Amino acid sequence: MHEDYFFGVSEEGFHRIFFTEWEPAGNGLGTVIAVHGLTRNGRDFDFLAQYLAAHHYHVYCPDIVGRGESDWLKDPQHYTYEQYVADMNAMIARTGVHDLAWIGTSMGGIIGMVLASMNNTPIRCLVLNDIGAQIPATGLARLASYPSQDPEFKSLSEAVQYFKKIYSTFGMLSEEEWLHLTEHSVTEVSPRKWVTKLDHRVKLASAKSKIAWSSIMHPFKALEGIMFDVDLWSIWRKIKCPVLIIHGKDSDMLTTGIINKMHAIHPHTEVLEVEQVGHAPPLFDQHQHEVIAHWLAEHY
Repeated sequence: MHEDYFFGVSEEGFHRIFFTEWEPAGNGLGTVIAVHGLTRNGRDFDFLAQYLAAHHYHVYCPDIVGRGESDWLKDPQHYTYEQYVADMNAMIARTGVHDLAWIGTSMGGIIGMVLASMNNTPIRCLVLNDIGAQIPATGLARLASYPSQDPEFKSLSEAVQYFKKIYSTFGMLSEEEWLHLTEHSVTEVSPRKWVTKLDHRVKLASAKSKIAWSSIMHPFKALEGIMFDVDLWSIWRKIKCPVLIIHGKDSDMLTTGIINKMHAIHPHTEVLEVEQVGHAPPLFDQHQHEVIAHWLAEHY
């Protein structure tokens, strides 16, 4: 694994997008881009990326702007899905390939759906981790509270306890896994002062945020303090590639009813159910790695 960055561009100018790159062992089977959830970062995919690279996939895991090691934007109104989609188009260009697989957790899955729905998309198959074509308001209300929190910690162990609490829906992780998640989520800015690697001005989407390309024409509603479900069905109907949905059985962001409707519209959809996990499965488990790798081998 090695680390690098590329440049995205916004109204403010250029910003750096950090990513990790995992080169394949032996002859490569293809390229995978894995994109994290709203308040997370690309290091969440370390375990999965290591497994996929060992099984001959070239894996890229970026930090979306405002998260992890990527730059922060000066104006929080520029944290929009248009910006994320544009940046991830630059990520695709950075790989130098013409076809790829996309793995997206929550927000990363929405970005993937948008890109996969476009004409001439390079995305050949799509893995959606606990996100679908309809997002329940109840789940959004909980998720929207995360970015507004700006915690400080006196020690790394205190940070571990914090993440165990707010990410309790991730399920039963080992102490090693919680430590890994925490170490890549915080930074020590002064003695006995740790802060999160997250611009807490990030919003789920701006009230003015919308996808305006003629191939989509779907408005993204304001999601902070939302009182209604978010409807992505117009995007879902445009997706033609095979899709694997990973579903945390206890999730408040994806329901069986939504999955069934998605499958009715797009029959080339398969589902991996993860027991005793909510939103979202962290994809640290080797069985999940095996299922994803096997599915990619069949559908890439």
